[in-house]
Amino acid sequence: MRWPSTRRLVPQRPLTGRPFALSRGTALDIGLAVGGTGLDVLVSAGSWSGGSGPAPAWVGTGFALLAGLPMGLVRRWPGPVAVYLSVLLVVCDQIGAFTVNTLQVLLPISVGVLARSRGWGWTAPVAVLASAATAVNLADPGIALTSNTWSYSVGLIAAPVLIGRYLRGQEGRRKEDPAPLLDLLLAGGGVALSVLTTWPYWHGGEPPVWAVALGVMLAGLALGVVRHLPGAVLLLESLALVVADQYVPRAGNSLQLLALVALGVFATRAAWPWVSAAYALTCSVAAIVVVDDPGDITLFRVVALMTMVTAPVAIGRYVGVRQAQARHAAELTAERDRAGRLAERERIAREVHDIVAHHVGAMVLRASAAQYAGAGGPAAEALADIRDTGHRVLEDLRGLLAVLRDPDEALGSDLTLANMLADPGDVLRDAVSRMSAAGLRVDLRLAPEVERAPLVVRASAARIVQEGLTNVLKHAGPGARAEVDVGIRPDALTVEVRNGPGTSRPPDVLPSHGQGIAGMRERARAFGGHVTAGPAEGGGWRLAASLPVPRESRSECRMTGRFA
Repeated sequence: MRWPSTRRLVPQRPLTGRPFALSRGTALDIGLAVGGTGLDVLVSAGSWSGGSGPAPAWVGTGFALLAGLPMGLVRRWPGPVAVYLSVLLVVCDQIGAFTVNTLQVLLPISVGVLARSRGWGWTAPVAVLASAATAVNLADPGIALTSNTWSYSVGLIAAPVLIGRYLRGQEGRRKEDPAPLLDLLLAGGGVALSVLTTWPYWHGGEPPVWAVALGVMLAGLALGVVRHLPGAVLLLESLALVVADQYVPRAGNSLQLLALVALGVFATRAAWPWVSAAYALTCSVAAIVVVDDPGDITLFRVVALMTMVTAPVAIGRYVGVRQAQARHAAELTAERDRAGRLAERERIAREVHDIVAHHVGAMVLRASAAQYAGAGGPAAEALADIRDTGHRVLEDLRGLLAVLRDPDEALGSDLTLANMLADPGDVLRDAVSRMSAAGLRVDLRLAPEVERAPLVVRASAARIVQEGLTNVLKHAGPGARAEVDVGIRPDALTVEVRNGPGTSRPPDVLPSHGQGIAGMRERARAFGGHVTAGPAEGGGWRLAASLPVPRESRSECRMTGRFA
């Protein structure tokens, strides 16, 4: 559809049912803040009053808010949030607050978000700061930083940086199938997270170290298929958590994040009853892992655990809604584009019809007038032929215009493309007869097996023959000899138009638009075929075309007919 060069842009109405808050990402920010706070409450509540530590509950709640609430700003200001969490990690380490365990999880997440949304000017210094803060937290008081400590500190921050930079590099790139790369990224991230957060505890359980390492890596690798089998991965992660809690308790707390990721992915596509069941399962497994003494179960800790598990469900449902809206918007855009193309096609068809119909109509009227004026002999026959051909051209134009305007209605009625096309064999014979009447001597060899080729392929071959014979008449002149060969090969319908040298006298100059060969090549290319044209051996010209057909047509037999 052609638009004027200056137009007023009208804002589009939002999609029906799309909440204003969700469109601005507020729900996601709230979910991140609540999830971070709930994670610290779940991890650190045992150190509050009534637990193993001396800190009162209000102090622990304050630290949980200090650590978790900034995650609500991490999407907009990842750099300042990462710097803040690094400083808070060092402060909590110096005063002995249990919130350091939560910060060791939230800090790599914020650095990964920073690496995805900002350049190296922000990412590099913040990553160095985060690694240093992690090393300070891992080093025991009075003990120098060891190479193992630095390796763990750098690896813990380097993994999310690499993931974030990879995701940033993929933005704006069109890939035919990005799914394998995304699955590989999830698997690598899962392994990195599970190994880096659990390897200090591999020696603390009953199983051998190799068995613990294998189980941890399998739990991380399972994220590679979480997009395809989220329910199965959630069950696997839940089983891994229960087994780890039984044999390697401290590793179970670290692996819990994998189960929360699987729950979030599951929530993006499952129905609410299944999401509720998965939520209950995750809460139960988290309670088994977190609660060591039944006496520690309080209403506050139960609410905190349920809140933490609610965060991935809320984020997953939010992402699922946004994905559905994106698909719906893409479908609407595609439909609008299609409607615009159809409207433009109809406009062009109407203009072509009007132009061609005007000139053909004028030609028919002049031929009829000349015929009625008393023309006789060959001139009268030529005028009658022009008039009949013009009438057929006008009928074909009207039929094609009807198909372009409404293909479904036209194809559902008697006006089908098959009815509009004459039999290709008749078209070939008619073309040979016309050229013979104009003075060409034409030999037509048409294989009977050609009838088994698709109608559209035979029709295109007939049009190529028509154009080829017209070119012979234009350039070789009356009296020249032309040979037309239409046959079948195992994989294609073949056309060959060959003519010898032209007559001694120059041919009459006939109208030519200069697009004959180009049009034949375009017609053949539409079927995956090709057209070649050039001088023939011994003089003259040779035109050859190959149009692919189904393999059922295999015969090379030909039927010979002569028209002179």
